[in-house]
Amino acid sequence: MSAQQATLLFDGACGICRSWVAYWRGLTGDCILYRPYQDAAAEFPAIAREDLAHAIFLIEPDGQVFSGAAATFRVLRIASQNGAAGRGLWWWAYAHLPGFAGLSERGYGFFARRRGLLALATRLLWGKSLEIERSALISFVFLRLFGAIVICAFLSLKVQILGLVGHDGLLPLAPYLAAAHHGWGASAYWRLPTIFWADPSDLVLQGAAIAGAVCGLFILCNLYVRAALAGAFVLYLSLTYAGQIFMNYQWDQLLVETSFLAIFLTVGSRIVVFLFRCLVFRFLFLSGATKLLSGDPGWWHLSALDTHLWTQPLPAPLAWPASRLPHAILHAGTAATLVIELVLPFLIFLPRRPRMFAGFCVLVFQALIIATGNFNFFNLLTMLLCLFFFDDQALRPLFPRRLAGWIMRRASRPGGLATVIAVVLALFILPMNLDRLWRPFAHADMPIVGILTNAVSPWLIVNSYGLFMTSTTTRPEIVIQGSQDGQSWRDYVFDYYPGPPARAPCWNIPHQPRLDWQMWFAAYGNAASNPWFVSLLRALLENRQPVLALMDGNPFPGNPPRYVRAELFDYRFAPESLKARTGQWWERRLAGLYFPQVSLADLKPALPPPHRLEIFSHSGGER
Repeated sequence: MSAQQATLLFDGACGICRSWVAYWRGLTGDCILYRPYQDAAAEFPAIAREDLAHAIFLIEPDGQVFSGAAATFRVLRIASQNGAAGRGLWWWAYAHLPGFAGLSERGYGFFARRRGLLALATRLLWGKSLEIERSALISFVFLRLFGAIVICAFLSLKVQILGLVGHDGLLPLAPYLAAAHHGWGASAYWRLPTIFWADPSDLVLQGAAIAGAVCGLFILCNLYVRAALAGAFVLYLSLTYAGQIFMNYQWDQLLVETSFLAIFLTVGSRIVVFLFRCLVFRFLFLSGATKLLSGDPGWWHLSALDTHLWTQPLPAPLAWPASRLPHAILHAGTAATLVIELVLPFLIFLPRRPRMFAGFCVLVFQALIIATGNFNFFNLLTMLLCLFFFDDQALRPLFPRRLAGWIMRRASRPGGLATVIAVVLALFILPMNLDRLWRPFAHADMPIVGILTNAVSPWLIVNSYGLFMTSTTTRPEIVIQGSQDGQSWRDYVFDYYPGPPARAPCWNIPHQPRLDWQMWFAAYGNAASNPWFVSLLRALLENRQPVLALMDGNPFPGNPPRYVRAELFDYRFAPESLKARTGQWWERRLAGLYFPQVSLADLKPALPPPHRLEIFSHSGGER
C-alpha cells in the first residue's frame, strides 16, 4: 500500500458489493486500494469484524476512517480529484447540507440490510452491468448531426434573407440598425450583437449565410470543429438579430444556445454534458409549465389537440387524418404532452435507465410532431439534444467495433485546463438556468442572478422557452389579392401557407418559410400591429423580385398590379364528405377585410421606428 493511497474494505462475499467496487475502481484508479475485509481485517484491528460485515470502511492516508454513506461519498470525492469531475458534490452535500448526512446513513443502512433489494434497484436503475458513464460516442454523433442541422438552418436563410431584410426586402437591415443606434446610442452594439453593424449590405448578408453553412460542413466532417462551432454561433446570432421579427423564434434561440454550449463540448468534460442536460430540462419543463401557468382552458381541459392539428401554422399531410381521431385519443395525447414536458424532464437527473426511458419518450413525442406539423429544424434539433439522455454504453452496440474504437481513441481527454474551463462555464451558466426557471413562477428575477441574466441575455446563451402557451381554436387566414382595375382580383399564393383550399399540405422540414410563418401570426392580429405587412403590400405593388421570390409565383409577371388588398378567411380542415367529393383539404368562408384596397400612392415607406425595436429583444415567449 502506498503512503498516499487510501484503502477501502468491503465484503468480498457479496456480489453487489463486488459490482460497486469494480465500478469505483474504474473511477478512482490507483488512488484507492480495494480489499475484501475477509483478507485484510487483521491489519486493521481497531475496526470490529462485525462492523466490517455490515458496511464498507475507507481508511485514508492521514488515518481518517469513514464508513457507510460517508465512505461512499469520500470515494466519489477521490474520484472527482482523479478526473471524474462533479462527483465531489456528494461529499460537499454530506458535510454541509443540514439533514443530508442523516438521511444518507439511514438509506445506506436500509440497503445494507437488504442487499438483494439493492441488487434489484441497481439493475433497474443502471442495467445489467455497472459501467462508468462515458460520452465520447454521444458527443461525436451529436456534433456530426448538429453540423447537418447547422447547414440546413443557414441554407434555409440563404434563399430568403434578401427578400426579408435585404436592401429591397420587407424590413431592410440598414435603416433598422440606423434606427437602433439612433434610439439606443452606443448600447445598441451590445443590445443587438451582430456583425452587420460593420456592413449591412446584401452581399454580406448572403455571405454570412453561406459562411455559416460552410461552418456546418466543417462540423459535419469533423474538421476544425471548435473554430467552426464558434463561427456558427457568431454568424447565426448575427443573422438572428438581422432578421428582426422574421427570426424572433424560439428555435433560432435554441440553435444559438446549442452552438454556444457545443463549443465547450469539444473539451471532453462530463460537466458540459450535464449542462446540455440542464438545457434540455429547461427547454422541456418550461414548455410544459408555461402551458399551465397561462391558464389556457385548452391545456387545463386537455382539449388542445382537438383544434391544434388544423390551427397550427403549417400542418403536415398526416395532420388531416390525425385530426379525425376520437376525442378520447386526442385528449390522451394532450395529457401525454403535459406529462412528457412536466414530469419526464426530472428523470434526466436520475441514473441511466430512467433517464434513457425519458429520452425514448421524448424522441417518440417529437417524431409524432414531425409527422403532423412543419416546424423546420426545431424538432430535429430537439431530438438531437435527446442524445444526452443516453450514454456510450447504450450507443456502442449501434457502431462497428473498429469505428467505435477509433472514435474513443480520438476523443478529448479532459485534463486540468479543460476541467477548469468546464467548471467556470458551469458557474456562469447554472445560476442563469435557475433564474430562467424561476421567472415564470415568481414573475420576477432571482436576486443578484437576475442582473447577470439580463446583462448577457442579448447573446442568447441561456434562454427562456415556452411553446404554444395558449392553444388556438380558430384559423384565420390572410389572402392577399392584386388587381389592375379594382374589379378583377388575383390571389397571391405562398409556398406553404394553405392558400387554395384544394392544395394538400406538404412537408417542408428542415426549411422554414419565414414569411409564411409570419402570415400565420399576422392573421391573429391586425395590420397595425404588423407594420411589415404594409411593406409586403408595397413590395407587391412594385413587383420587387427578392420579395416575390418568397412566394409561389407572381400573378402579375409583366406589370405590377395597380391595387392590392387583403381579405380574411376562416379556414378549417375539410370534412371527410367534402374531401371525398371535391378533393379539397380545406373549407373556408370569408370573415372580413384585413386590409383595404390601396395603390402605391396610398402607401408611405415604412421604416422601423425606435419605439418598436424592443419586440426584437429575443427574450423568449410563445413564438
